[in-house]
Parts: sequence; C-alpha cells; structure tokens
Amino acid sequence: MPAAPPPGPSSRTALVVRGGWEGHQPVETTDFFLPFLEANGFTVRIEESPAIYADADHMATVDLIVQTNTMNTIEREEFEGLRTAVENGTGLGGWHGGIADSYRNNSDYLQLIGGQFAAHPGNDPQKRTGEPSDNYVPHIIHMLPAAADHPITAGIDDFELVTEQYWVLHDDLNDVLATTTQAVRPWDPWHRPVTSPAIWTRLWGRGRIFVSTPGHRIEIVENPTVRTIIERGLLWAAR
Repeated sequence: MPAAPPPGPSSRTALVVRGGWEGHQPVETTDFFLPFLEANGFTVRIEESPAIYADADHMATVDLIVQTNTMNTIEREEFEGLRTAVENGTGLGGWHGGIADSYRNNSDYLQLIGGQFAAHPGNDPQKRTGEPSDNYVPHIIHMLPAAADHPITAGIDDFELVTEQYWVLHDDLNDVLATTTQAVRPWDPWHRPVTSPAIWTRLWGRGRIFVSTPGHRIEIVENPTVRTIIERGLLWAAR
C-alpha cells in the first residue's frame, strides 16, 4: 500500500465537526485520524455540532474541516459560515454519510458537496434479519483513469469492500476519481446497473472539497486502502 505523503507545514489548524447518527460512529472514526492530522502539523479543535461554522473569526483561521455529521440539521447562518470559509480557501473533507448525508434540510449544502446519499440497496429482503449487515453487499470501488496520477489515489488499484454501497445523486462539477456500480438483482426495481461516484474532489471558490463514500464504520476506515485515500484526501483538501 502506498504510504501517505510526508508531514507538511507545522502551523495549520484543523476543525473536526462530528455528530448526528451514532451508527456511523462519528467519535470513533474521527478519533482514528487525529494522530495522523497531528503528525502532519495540524492543531486540532473538535466540535460536536455545526454551530462553530457561524463563528466567522474562528473559521477564518481554519485550514481544514473534517466533518462526519450524519442526518443532522444546519442553521442558515451556520451553513453560510461554512460556505464562506470554503470559498475563502478552507479545505473540507469527509467520508460516507458524515459528509454526503449531513444536512438534508439545506439544498445549498448539497450543491456545495456535489453528491447526496440517495440509498444503499441491500440484500434479498426475504433474508434480512433487521441487522445493519442487511445492507452490507460486496462491491468494487473502480478507479478511473484520472486516479492514476492524482495525489489522493496514485498507485491504488480497484478494490473490493463488503459494506454499504452508496447510490449517490451528483453533478458533473465533481472531479470523480472512483466509482461503484449498483447491480440489478431479482428484487430490485431498477432495470439496468447504476454507477455512482465513490471518491471525488470538487473546487469551490478558493477551497477544495474531498469526499469518500466508503467509510461506514471504524472497520471500514481502518481498511488500509480506505485509510490511505482518506488521509491523502484530507491533506489534498487542506489550505
């Protein structure tokens, strides 16, 4: 597995905003990356809600936002603070529903991120037990040609996961590095395979945005390939 880039400048600040649905383990997954951020020279502040986004003075000092905050809500002034920070050069990165299913009440947030969770189609309904694993399916994360020489994905080949496979609604402002394709199974109502972005970047104003849909729980971000992609993605996004 290719190593993460060497430590960068030692004077940057990272803001971790976490919360929302506990099933995505927002504390455990963000804690997992704190040593990496600190080793790369970031001073880290942790907040348990998006309220900090409305603090314009603090946001002006932030070089990287790491967000994992699923199915929560955001107030207008909080979102405007987030968007302004990104437009002014603050990086924004995250994984899974913590960034792609964060604030369903705000369509402007969906435009900022460029991809919105729609579904994670699961296994045969007749065999489901009510456990989270009902939605864990084997699938391939397919690296696109653009991934070959991108600093986030260079040297990484297609890989398989058994976890939630995100069906994402998206637009073509995204620079997509990897995709995943929903199959058509006998119980599915769609009639042909559906391909969604799985890893993408997005430029917004002077800011960079990084999204990885793999990252459902701690065991997925601990996967060496997923971990490498997220670590590189956060460094890429940072101011």
